[in-house]
Formats: sequence, C-alpha cells, structure tokens
Amino acid sequence: MVDTSWEKSSKWYKKIVGDEGHYFHQTIIFPKIKKIIDYSKINSVLDLACGQGIFERQIDPKIEYLGVDISRSLIEEAIKKSLNKNHRFLVADVSKKLPIDQKKYDLITIILALQNIKNINGVMENASNYLKVGGKFLIILNHPVFRIPRQSSWGVDSQNKIQYRRVDRYMTGIEIPISTNPGKFQKSEITWSFHTPLSKYSQILFENGFLIEKIEEWVSEKKSTGPMAKMEDRARNEIPMFMAIVAVYQPVSESAKRF
Repeated sequence: MVDTSWEKSSKWYKKIVGDEGHYFHQTIIFPKIKKIIDYSKINSVLDLACGQGIFERQIDPKIEYLGVDISRSLIEEAIKKSLNKNHRFLVADVSKKLPIDQKKYDLITIILALQNIKNINGVMENASNYLKVGGKFLIILNHPVFRIPRQSSWGVDSQNKIQYRRVDRYMTGIEIPISTNPGKFQKSEITWSFHTPLSKYSQILFENGFLIEKIEEWVSEKKSTGPMAKMEDRARNEIPMFMAIVAVYQPVSESAKRF
C-alpha cells in the first residue's frame, strides 16, 4: 500500500511553506481565494489536509474553523502557530470517515493537497457529508492539464522564438513518486502525486452531490530577465500553474442524474 502521509516529509514541508505559505500561496493563491469566496457569508470552515494551518491564519478570526491533516507533526505545528482559541485542529485521514460531529459547514477547502491523495472519492464523500446544502467546496490544484510531474515539461522552439508546454500523458490516471531531496538519491523522502484528468474530478464531484459553480486558472506573476525573458513571460502568462474549482453541494435525485 502506498503511504501518502507527509509525516516523514513534514520537516521539509514546514521549511518550504513556512508560517504564512510559500511564494505562490502569498502572491497568487490566498489573494485570489479572497476574490472568489465571500467571507462575509461564511461562518464555519472545514480545512482538509490543512498542513501546518497556513490557511487558518488567512481567514477572519470570528469564523469557526477546523483543520484536519493526517500528519501529527504538521498538526502540532498548526496548533503551536494558531493564536485563535476558537480554531481547532485534528489528526485524521481526510479520505476516510472523519471522527467529528455531523456539523454542516459553510465552506470546505482543500488547498494544493488533493493531487497528493490517492482516494479522492473518499475526500469528496467527506466534503458532501460535512457541507450544508448550498455550501461551497473549494479545491485548489496544481493545474491537472499542464502540471503533471514527469509527464509535462517546458520546451523551446528556437526558430519561432516560443517557449511551449509539452504534455506527454493526460487521460490516464498516474501514481507518481516525488523525491523531496533529489540530492540524497535513494535516501530521500518520497511524497506521491496522483494525476487525475479534469473530467474525472467533475464526475466524482457530481456523483457526490456537487455542481461546479466556477473554474479559474491562475498563472504565475513572476517576471524573467535575460535574453529569453520575452518568450518566458509570454509562456508564463499563457500556461496556468494552478486551477481553482468552486463546487456547490446541491444533491439531486437519482432520476435527475439519469436525465
């Protein structure tokens, strides 16, 4: 069985993400979340695969919050960093039944983590179990089309002075081991990425009572320097790094599904 917990890689993860998130959290993900989620309508949040609680420190302290992650050391870090006594954290596998009350949350989030969980259907089931009807499920992914580890890469067309994104596989689900420290070779800790095509995400969401309200694709705001800067900046603006999916829990009858 593949161990998808990041417990063994928690020191590495805490180092690269820090207290407030890494560069892309701070410059792209958190600012854009504020534009697509109206916090004034949110009273409670369930944050799945919350890591060391960086999203918890982004929301209004008045919002009820529960963060869940399978890594005990990351949860311990989240508790240590949290300044809000009304915010809680729990060690649990977000792809299995959760040991929490059947409270109906306004918003459930999973930020840059779903692609690292093998049983995505279990995650979707949890989201449907703990969201109130009309509640929103926010999924932030490494872009599932253009950011497939080992199956996508940058290339340069020198004749036309274009940098392009090459995708070698897409429709097939793939389990991809990721070395957190390639310099250690076989001694490096391993995390896992589970590539899933967008249509599969849509299918599983629908099967669990969700209707997709919005999909956004987010590009990096970095700027290059040097002789290739123009083509690199153009490619960066055209090929998104992240995808955001906002799905509304609106279960429909079986007859309506068949129709």
